[in-house]
Amino acid sequence: MRHELTVLLCILWALTLLYGEMFAYWVPSLLTCSWPHLLRSSSSNSTSNSEADPAGYVKVAVITDPQLMDKTSLNLPPESLALEIAEFYTDLYMRRSFFASVLPFKPDVVLFLGDYFDGGPYLMDEEWQKSFSRFKHIFGLNEQGKYTDMQVYNIPGNHDIGYEYLHSQMPQVIRRYEETFGIRNYRFEVGNVDFIAIDAQTLDVSLHNPLQPSGQEFNCNWLPKLGNEVHPRVLLTHIPLYRPDNTYCGPQRSAPIVNQRVSRTSFDKDIRYQNYVTEDSSKNLMDMIKPKLILSGHDHDQCTVTHQSKFGPIKEQTLGTISWQQGNLYPSFMLMSVRKSTLPNASTPEDAVSTQLCFLPMQTHIYIWYIVLFILTVLAILLWPTSSTSFWHQCWNLVGSSRQLITSALFSGEAKEKDEDPNYEYEMMWDAEGSMHLVKKPLKASIVNSSERSLGERGNALMRPSARKLTSLEGDVSVNMEMASGNGLDPVARMPSKAGKSTTTFIIQRSIRMFRMIIVIAAVNVPLYMMLLFKDWIDK
Repeated sequence: MRHELTVLLCILWALTLLYGEMFAYWVPSLLTCSWPHLLRSSSSNSTSNSEADPAGYVKVAVITDPQLMDKTSLNLPPESLALEIAEFYTDLYMRRSFFASVLPFKPDVVLFLGDYFDGGPYLMDEEWQKSFSRFKHIFGLNEQGKYTDMQVYNIPGNHDIGYEYLHSQMPQVIRRYEETFGIRNYRFEVGNVDFIAIDAQTLDVSLHNPLQPSGQEFNCNWLPKLGNEVHPRVLLTHIPLYRPDNTYCGPQRSAPIVNQRVSRTSFDKDIRYQNYVTEDSSKNLMDMIKPKLILSGHDHDQCTVTHQSKFGPIKEQTLGTISWQQGNLYPSFMLMSVRKSTLPNASTPEDAVSTQLCFLPMQTHIYIWYIVLFILTVLAILLWPTSSTSFWHQCWNLVGSSRQLITSALFSGEAKEKDEDPNYEYEMMWDAEGSMHLVKKPLKASIVNSSERSLGERGNALMRPSARKLTSLEGDVSVNMEMASGNGLDPVARMPSKAGKSTTTFIIQRSIRMFRMIIVIAAVNVPLYMMLLFKDWIDK
């Protein structure tokens, strides 16, 4: 029975590790997510519709806020063991998510919406390059930060270059970003759609800030070149645009709504932090660019809102972080289908660009289940009965016992039959096959009464109660003396010692059994766990 229980626990742990470390990352591509144009074509009754043609769309994967952990994340010493472990498991989750959840969709373009590092502006050049190497390893980029078979585009985030007050003190952070990822404000074309990428951290800078011309350069040079609205436009900004306080973010959001907050320095009023672009800058940006869709990050949680502009409503979708260490239990990424062909005049924005949000495995819940399963394993080993009966037979006996207890509880209130003998009782007995039988036994009271009668009656004379009590005491003494006659020890001192020794032996035996079984389970599953870790960590 012990061997059967060990095998069962080994299999349970192996299946748990395979799901938590591998199968869970296959769920988005196999079950819960798909390209939006394929979903629309499957819901359409006409297969001849151009929407059903996969070649008519460019497939774009959108990722935001990986925020690679570093020395600024948890206030841990640089290169300490605790920091190395935290970085490893955070990076491993994102690498698994990208290779097992995103890449199986075979996107043509990958968009990163900023916040690649956690403490980017405060890293030394060597630390920056080390973090950039981790970033390339996680997302499978080559030495130039590109893909051989996919286009990649980036926009800066506040954790990459900081805000206005930091730009005035450390202008080299912007130079370092552009040397690594390229220019911050630019335009590119995907299919039949224009994408406008902006540096949202410099939109609300003060007039005296030396970086203000950078924002003006974008507004004055790029926007006139856009000309008339020939193609639909998508605005890419790391910081979401302004929204009124307590604006509903839709059913996909898990965290409470965050309202507008702008923090400035007391001396020169430079921006230290902001979670939304200011209201005036947001309106000017939408009026000048006239986007059909806005994509943003920064908030670490999902949010879908509709802005009202003088050209009509504009939907903004804020993506959640792809990292499980950034305060969101439900990390996500986005699949976006961009149409290649020219749209008719009566078409809607969804005909040009359609999106679907895809959720990744909940890593925190997986680790919680590991802890619960370990506790259940220890309890099963400690509490499971020890006998020669097989494990499955023990399970069947437990089921039979539970069923009998339920039956007896349901019918306990019924009246007894009239032909029951008051001098007898019925005891429930289970045989080796788990069947229950009722065994008729005489009541103890009747036995005591008969013995008392036999002792009390002598020559048709009835003994007095005091004499009967003395006789009973003599019988007890004689029994105790017989029990102790073999060893000549005090029975009162001997019996508790034997019971205590039996309990200690039982605890020791169960502890040894638990230790042995856990070693066997670990010997089988620890190598499996290590194999799964390094399988996903090595370069592919």
